[in-house]
Amino acid sequence: MAISKTPYRMAPAELAELKKQIEDLLSKGFIRPSVSPWGAPVLFVKKKDGSFRLCIDYRGLNRVTVKNRYPLPRIDELLDQLRGATWFSKIDLASGYHQIPIDEADVRKTAFRTRYGHFEFVVMPFGLTNAPAAFMRLMNDEEHATHLRLVLEKLREQKLFAKLSKCSFWQREMGFLGHIVSAEGVSVDPAKIEAIRDWPRPSSATEIRSFLGLAGYYRRFVKGFATMAQPMTKLTGKDVPFVWSAECEESFSQLKEMLTTTPVLALPEPGKPYMVYTDASGIGLGCVLMQEGRVIAYASRQWQGSERNRPTHDLELGAVIFALKIWRSYLLGETVQVFTDHKSLQHIFTQPMMNARQTRWVEFLADYQVSINYHPGKANLVADALSRRRYDSAVERDVESLVGEISTLRLCAISQEPLGLEAVDQADLLSRIRVAQQSDQSLLDATRVTGSEYEVSANGTILVRGRVCVPKDVELRHQILGEAHASKFSIHPGATKMYHDLKRYYHWVGMKRDVADWVAKCNTCALVKAEHQVPGGLLQSLPIPEWKWDRITMDFVVGLPVSRTFDAIWVIVDRLTKSAHFLAIKKTDGAAVLARKFVREIVRLHGVPASIVSDRDPRFTSEFWRAFQAEMGTKVHLSTAYHPQTDGQSERTIQTLEDLLRMCVLDWGGHWADHLSLDTPMLDPSGGAQHVWSYLCSGDDREGRVVRLNMKEAQDRQKSYADRRRRELEFQVGDRVYLKMAMLRGPNRSIAENKLSPRFMGPFPVVERVGPLAYRLELPEIMKAFHKVFHVSMLRKCLHPTEELVARIPEDLQPDLTVPAVPVRILERREKVLRNKRIPLLRILWDCSGSTEETWEPEAKMKLKFRKWFDKQVEE
Repeated sequence: MAISKTPYRMAPAELAELKKQIEDLLSKGFIRPSVSPWGAPVLFVKKKDGSFRLCIDYRGLNRVTVKNRYPLPRIDELLDQLRGATWFSKIDLASGYHQIPIDEADVRKTAFRTRYGHFEFVVMPFGLTNAPAAFMRLMNDEEHATHLRLVLEKLREQKLFAKLSKCSFWQREMGFLGHIVSAEGVSVDPAKIEAIRDWPRPSSATEIRSFLGLAGYYRRFVKGFATMAQPMTKLTGKDVPFVWSAECEESFSQLKEMLTTTPVLALPEPGKPYMVYTDASGIGLGCVLMQEGRVIAYASRQWQGSERNRPTHDLELGAVIFALKIWRSYLLGETVQVFTDHKSLQHIFTQPMMNARQTRWVEFLADYQVSINYHPGKANLVADALSRRRYDSAVERDVESLVGEISTLRLCAISQEPLGLEAVDQADLLSRIRVAQQSDQSLLDATRVTGSEYEVSANGTILVRGRVCVPKDVELRHQILGEAHASKFSIHPGATKMYHDLKRYYHWVGMKRDVADWVAKCNTCALVKAEHQVPGGLLQSLPIPEWKWDRITMDFVVGLPVSRTFDAIWVIVDRLTKSAHFLAIKKTDGAAVLARKFVREIVRLHGVPASIVSDRDPRFTSEFWRAFQAEMGTKVHLSTAYHPQTDGQSERTIQTLEDLLRMCVLDWGGHWADHLSLDTPMLDPSGGAQHVWSYLCSGDDREGRVVRLNMKEAQDRQKSYADRRRRELEFQVGDRVYLKMAMLRGPNRSIAENKLSPRFMGPFPVVERVGPLAYRLELPEIMKAFHKVFHVSMLRKCLHPTEELVARIPEDLQPDLTVPAVPVRILERREKVLRNKRIPLLRILWDCSGSTEETWEPEAKMKLKFRKWFDKQVEE
């Protein structure tokens, strides 16, 4: 689809200049009138001499153009090619682009719109995205000899015309790409520095960026450029207020002064020996590259993170490795003498015992013809000063050399900013990736395809749209995933966040799937992160009984005030008619007492039930109770541990009973035990249970079937509603699962109440499936008091691939399933006023296994449970 834009508005002087230049281009045959559907606007840029340069705004065309990846020469490489030269000549082609014709099929795309008509180029114009690559391809295709006469003859043969005013011949020194090159070396062009010297004081972050962009072009000539520019660099950060301080003014002036007095750096000559001086301190490292007593380059950087904790021997050796890496293009294959003030490094190649890092570095040194020599620190002044230079920025790298900085692999590390990413150098990992890429034939083939998104960087790394392409190497990918997920900077991000951060720097097919799989298998994430899904396990309805009081449920109401010597209620509910009995009991009543009450109040009136569903109260799990029910022929079904929903009927009945008792006591006073007999009919105010009872007692089986059918429809309807907020979840025998820590919550202040404790513990293997929603786990000996069967909603599947993964449980877990909490001191006192009495309360500071917690507790309870501690607090 052709792109055409409205022409830009121009001043009268610009319109006159536009008409003049269009007539000139038409007379030279560079453009012609056009009827193309394409059309780009034009604008003018003022030259140094005050004249105007016509520019075509081809941004729309460039966006849809397939990019030509023909490599452009690096400036530092061009400068290096001038070493050893004494005489210099420069030839500038006159309108070089306009000497290259455009393919007839593409001419229409170069069309531009003006007030004076619609035109198109028949020669290559400025502004096209592929113009520099096409021009460089043409220049490289010609055989340019070093002799000036041969160069001129070639230009004549190709009918290329030079502009004499821009050519220079037989010069001792010459300006070249913003530098002055001579037989002495390379230095800064004074004409370019003039703009920096006259630069006005910046008044905004944008102006600072403009200044640093120009000055930074020559940073290789200034020792400590990054540190010197740091005060101004801080003002360019996001959301940083612009406050020009005295420190910024000093930085601004110092940079301008240093750039006007830069040294002349020598150009390296292959075949001659190099000398590298290195030094390291607790702050950073510094190194100098020299040849025949002349400085070629400076380099320095700060230690990062754990690097500062390395022993001195490793710091000094690390400085040597750093120098060899950044100057690899100079030093590989050449004779290199390294001088260091750490004497023991002389024996690194014969050292009998080395750690893993030293071994890896010695293998790296084997690629170079290098010898390490001792040089006293006092004599190694430059490297020593560079290594001890202080930095204000936590992540700062200052490498001044004539070669470009080695391309380093950047790994995302999370900070508190939404996109606050800290770059972490991974040069060693990049080298491994580069080697592995050469073994991946599919990657190598992709780079050879014309128009492919795959490209090879200057250091030989295969990239895809600027991202490092990771080959099919499982170990490499796992190393990248592990560092991106579990480093101290990333702190276990979720799959989506981790993928979006990682894909900015890496590329491989299936990365999103690998990231999701890696996060799902992370043991730490499984133990700590909350579940953001609906609970597992669909609702399982109990079968509808055939006869009244044939199948019953039971539970206890505890925590009641003492009434007529009773402090608890035993609730027994028929699953068919929903009628209930409420028996006043004591919390201390044992299984034998309950058995007698059960015979007197239930069996006497309704007969022996076929089955009982109850919770796991110790009295219901006792051998006496089991034997008693077995003797009567009743099956006992206990609910799953820590899952009260198993006996939802009793739980709901208890909730209603408690409300009724509150109302009775509030309205009529007295003891709750006196009102207990009145609450049985009140639990069914609609009379539903009575209607069911009458139908079932009528002797009409048809009526009974109708009742059961209606109950089944109600169950199905309730299940459909409940399952909307649940999900199906199943495990297989042999699977490993995590167990929710919430199960430890209880009156004895368990670890689950600590805000920073894990949400799960384990993993534990599944040894048996008990029913559709319950599983039996294999628990360690310390957890023998646990019932080993758990509802599926209490479990989370472990996807970690290591079978020998050690189960994590609370370190201070006691056999009674609690973690000890010790009262530290009383923080505050107050009274809770009830209707006819006052309850003294204390705000207690607790020590819960290293963490602290504050709660309000009754004074009587603390005095009873912690008598000695309480007396001591009162005395103090």
